[in-house]
Amino acid sequence: MEEKLIQRLEAAVARLEAISSTARGVATNEISRDLDALASDPAILAFGDLISQRVGRVSSAAEKIGGQVLDVTKILSEAFSAQKELLIRIKQTQKPDTQGLAHFLSPMNEVIAKANAMTEGRRPDYFNHLKSVADSLTALAWIAFTGKGCGMSMPTAHVEESWQMAEFYNNKVLVEYRNKDSNHVEWAKAIKELYLPGLRDYVKNYYPLGPVWSPTGKPATSAPAKVPSKAPAPGAPAPPPPPSASLFSLESSPSSSRPKEGMSAVFQEISSGKSVTAGLRKVTDDMKSKNRTDRSGVVSAGEKEGRTNSPSFSKAAPPKLELQAGRKWVVENQIGQKNLVIDDCDAKQSVYIFGCKDSVLQIQGKVNNITIDKCTKMGVVFAEVVAACEIVNCNRVEVQCQGSAPTLSVDNTSGCQLYLSKDSLRSSITTAKSSEINVLVPGAEPNGDWVEHALPQQYIHSFNNGQFTTSPVSHSGG
Repeated sequence: MEEKLIQRLEAAVARLEAISSTARGVATNEISRDLDALASDPAILAFGDLISQRVGRVSSAAEKIGGQVLDVTKILSEAFSAQKELLIRIKQTQKPDTQGLAHFLSPMNEVIAKANAMTEGRRPDYFNHLKSVADSLTALAWIAFTGKGCGMSMPTAHVEESWQMAEFYNNKVLVEYRNKDSNHVEWAKAIKELYLPGLRDYVKNYYPLGPVWSPTGKPATSAPAKVPSKAPAPGAPAPPPPPSASLFSLESSPSSSRPKEGMSAVFQEISSGKSVTAGLRKVTDDMKSKNRTDRSGVVSAGEKEGRTNSPSFSKAAPPKLELQAGRKWVVENQIGQKNLVIDDCDAKQSVYIFGCKDSVLQIQGKVNNITIDKCTKMGVVFAEVVAACEIVNCNRVEVQCQGSAPTLSVDNTSGCQLYLSKDSLRSSITTAKSSEINVLVPGAEPNGDWVEHALPQQYIHSFNNGQFTTSPVSHSGG
């Protein structure tokens, strides 16, 4: 009896093992078939071609440049690879809710955040390259489109709109390196073609209405629930309130009805042709970086002690006014200095002005490029520029061009007065994310008052004949 029972149990175990082995084989074959089907899916294959061809071209150009350009290009490639993995997972996953979608897209968002981090802090040497990539990667957010009520543009339109934001900086790369380095020009052209027509046409052909989720796939994992924060213990200090936003208003423009004040008076005096440079501090040979022995960034060794104890200068960093490597004038952390001047310069040199406040700088000569970065109540007067004068991250600045300037660009600035000479009236003025921009031009009469023109900061976008048209807002008073 016991032997028969043991034999029956052994036979049952053998049959169960056989069934289990067969089931595992079937499951393995099904998974293999699913992966093969996804690998051969036309949309996935096309995105792989986009990476190998378009992203590959950008990477090839970046390898010839190296440095930060290569680093940010590697992040670009990583972001596109992350999107390819998400497209594969979407075909195996049910459509998640809003919270689940954010968690689902987090691998790609983390890569994009690395590109944004490279543009933060002090303006790097290849800032325009980094911003081109960081801003353009917002185009990959088309994958988050879930329908007309999600608050996003249609996927194809979203890609185009995202590139328009990045093109502002990409064009700066083209202008700066057009006659200098063909590798940078190739990089800028390649990154544009990656999005237009590359990514735009891909989305238009395969996902015009957004990604297609699998109704029978596995549910997307939701983001972990956040533990509610505990109330502060009795007697404990309450958390500080959020800092209030600083509001900057531009100083009133010059008017013929009352005397000019502040920087407007300074500009008027400079333009008057009088001997106004008698009290300006000249940059002599001993002030230049290559000829100084202290290398402390102070304009003059004789003034070092007095300036260190002066409360008008920033405590965070020492003030600088020096020529570095014979190619770049650096003016940094100057506060309350109205008599700064650079007179020994040439067309191959650039000028970088950073962190200055309530000061005036005069550039007496032609230079290649001028950048004014993170300055407040700063006045800059320059004779002529070869490439462009850029104003970024500033508040309440005034800039006067006495000669010619092909391009004037204002980015992320609140309050800017641009004074143009008759030779610079044909300059191209580009603005982005800025407000309160006024351009003053000479009057009709030789000694007439300046004529002020306000550049629009509000626009109307209308959809006509299959495309959007943009026009500035016009106000009329009763």
